[in-house]
Amino acid sequence: MITSKKLSSKRIREIMSFPVIYGKDCPKLSSEQIARMKPANPQYWKVKPVKVPLFIKIDADILAWFKSKVKGYQTRINKALRDVMIHSV
Repeated sequence: MITSKKLSSKRIREIMSFPVIYGKDCPKLSSEQIARMKPANPQYWKVKPVKVPLFIKIDADILAWFKSKVKGYQTRINKALRDVMIHSV
């Protein structure tokens, strides 16, 4: 029976710590091979996330740093938050 449940952070850590076993059916890929990979259906990756208006207070120096780089500081703040989210399982 297949159920749709969110995974707990404990279960995600358990999955991530499971050893990967490479073989002839599942060879280890080089960084170059991974970089050349493309999705089977590129349209799947063109989904835009829903944007939600938000009022947030951040330190003035952080905001000044993001604004000082180039246009699009809100997009770059969003990307920085997404990177943290993705890399903190």
